This record gives sequence, C-alpha cells and structure tokens, in this order.
Amino acid sequence: MTDMTAATPATPDAAKVETPFQRFRSEFFESRVATFALATFGVIVLLAVLAPWITPQNPYDLAQVDVMDGRLAPGSEAFAGYTMWLGSDGAGRDLYSAILYGLRISLAVGLASGVIALLVGTVIGLVAAYAGGRIEAIIMRIVDLQLSFPASLVALMLVAALGKGVDKIILALVVAQWAYYARTVRGTALVERGKEYVEAAQCLGISKARIVFRHILPNCMAPLIVVGTVQTASAISLEATLSFLGVGLPQTEPSLGVLIANGFEYMLSGRYWISVFPGLALLFTVVSINLVGDHLRDVLNPRMRK
Repeated sequence: MTDMTAATPATPDAAKVETPFQRFRSEFFESRVATFALATFGVIVLLAVLAPWITPQNPYDLAQVDVMDGRLAPGSEAFAGYTMWLGSDGAGRDLYSAILYGLRISLAVGLASGVIALLVGTVIGLVAAYAGGRIEAIIMRIVDLQLSFPASLVALMLVAALGKGVDKIILALVVAQWAYYARTVRGTALVERGKEYVEAAQCLGISKARIVFRHILPNCMAPLIVVGTVQTASAISLEATLSFLGVGLPQTEPSLGVLIANGFEYMLSGRYWISVFPGLALLFTVVSINLVGDHLRDVLNPRMRK
C-alpha cells in the first residue's frame, strides 16, 4: 500500500525577523572605527565616574596638595610617597588626578547643556513646524539670526555678561546651541506633517499636542540623536576654549580647559606635560564622540553613507 502522506517541509531556523533595535545594533557594530570610538568614550566616562576612588589625591582639596610637588616630571615621586605618573602642574597637583576630575566637570557641562538645549530646541522646532504661518516665520527668523553668529561668540558674550561658574557656562552653551536643534526638528517635522498618518489623526479629532508629541516627535528622533552627539562634543570643546581664555570656569573648578591654560606658560620652559596630557584627554573625548555621531548618521540615514 502506497503512503500518500505528504512530507511537510521543515521551517528553517534562520528565518527570524529582526527587531529595529537588533538591526540598528548589528549595523552600528559593523564599523570597527565606531566600535572602538564608543569603547574609548565608555572608558573615559568610567574613569571620570570612578575618579574619587582610583586617584591618589583630590587635586582641588588644599589639604592634599603640596606646593613642594610643583612641576614634577612624569614618573616622579610625590612628597607624600606616591608616584605621579603624568607629573604635576605648577600648584603641585597630581596631573593624573586633575585630568580625571577635570573630565567629570567637562562631561557634566557638555551633557547637561546638550540635553537642555535639545529639549528647548525640540519644543520650539515642533511648535514652528506645526503652527506654521506667522508663528513659524517669527521663530525661524530668530533661529536664522542666532545661527548667523558663531556659537563660540554667542557663548563668549553671555559668559562675559553672566560671570564665571558651572551654571553660568551651562546656560551660555544652551543659548548658543538650541537653534541647531530647532532647525533640525522643524525641517523633519515639516516632512512628517504632510504625511497621511497625521491627516488621519486630525480627521479623528486627536488633539494637536498629542499629534505633535506622540506621532511627529518619534519620527524626528533619528536626526536629533545625530545632532545631539555632535553638539555634545562641540559643547565640551567650547567649554574648554572659554575656560582656557579665562572666562569660563574659575581656577577652583577642575576642567580640562583650565588645566591646559595652567600649563601654557610653562610650555617654552620644557614642561610640556602640564598642557599636553589634558589636551590629549580633551582630544580623545571629542574625537570619540564625533566618530560615534558620524557613524550614527550613516546607520540612521542610509542615504548619507559613503
């Protein structure tokens, strides 16, 4: 008797649907440069967070600083008995400790100003795109006026008027950066506003606020992430520049810009390490963030790939 049972083809195990997050993760880690940059930035953040526990001194606690240790070369032994692997600055502070404490302030200023500027610029850009008409025209003229000046000049004028301090420089950086986010969000939201799902939501009587923040905003996140990484790196560089010029953070606040400025006068005398090592820390931080941002742009917008 012939067996008439048809063989059921086996379903291949490989036929699995990737989630958007899995697809994004696989595409991002395809680049070795971006992976290395992300790992470098992760190490920098970890060192900054753990600074109080992995450094031999608090460089801004006068009780732990000895002026007899001033301008020691890398590898020298401090008066307290520990080795200063990166040397010391003119005030006798261990440079390794000062750099890690400076990273804490520089990262905090850059991230705080970036997040606040993103929130302010996103709200203003969404209002301009969805309201349209005279409101959009007024907002975009203000944005164009702000972007016609370099961000460094805007921040410099504000810090000069407000004075020194962490809160002052964060406010200055927010004012100098919010327009970049507003223009990015407004351009993306204008495209989304004309799509069918927005028109359908309007026909269903959904409120404008819900349409803007629940439907349009999620589709603006991809360019915002890219702009956010680039502007965070820019904020860290700008804070270091202002502190180097003496109008940013005071000498009592650890910052990479302050450390570079402290060693500038000793460069010609051969004590290069006082400025070079903080400068390298700033360079690695900014470059790693920019490399991650560049690759995020390629992953989130395939049309921008080289």
